[in-house]
This record gives sequence, C-alpha cells and structure tokens, in this order.
Amino acid sequence: MRRFALILTLMGSPAAAEDWEVMTGEQIRDALTGRTLAYPDTTQDFRMSGRTLYIYKGRESWGYWRIEDDQYCSQWPPNDMWACYTMDRKNDMLRFVGQGGDITEASYAD
Repeated sequence: MRRFALILTLMGSPAAAEDWEVMTGEQIRDALTGRTLAYPDTTQDFRMSGRTLYIYKGRESWGYWRIEDDQYCSQWPPNDMWACYTMDRKNDMLRFVGQGGDITEASYAD
C-alpha cells in the first residue's frame, strides 16, 4: 500500500502538473490591455485602443485585437479575417491556444 501511495505522489495528477487556468474574456482583457508580452525573438504590445504592435527581430507589424466570447482575437492587415484563441494563465505565463490546438506561450516583457 505504501508503494502505491508513493507512486501516486510522484506521478501527481495531470491537472496539478499543468496548473494552467482557463481565462475568461474579462481576465484576458485585464491581462493584455496596456501590456507587452515576450515570445522568443518577438514582443507584442496590446494598446487600449485595440491596436497591437508585433515586433519580430526588429520588424514592426501593426494589427488589431479584441475579446470575443472569452477568446482573444487578432487581425493583421491586409488580411481582413480574425483569428481567435482561447487563453490560459499559469503564474506570469500566458498561453494562446488556437482552434487547431496550436499553442504559443508568452511572458510579460514590461
């Protein structure tokens, strides 16, 4: 019995191992508005106006962002389509999860 308890303790539960919390639309808005996120080689600034500035290796790209149905959505001209992502939080880390299951993680740069 002691061996079984030790195995369970070492394994932990999948939820505990992840510790990611699914965010609501209001939590996403609070987490992004007026903040800058850092990704590898990239930063993204989320303006209160709904504009967003993405800088990749010194190159600027301006787009738009909004919250829709508890999702972060972005649009990058000249494309007029919006792409939406659910978001999760773990401590100071944010995770964007695309409709196809693709995941991008970021931390605060400011």
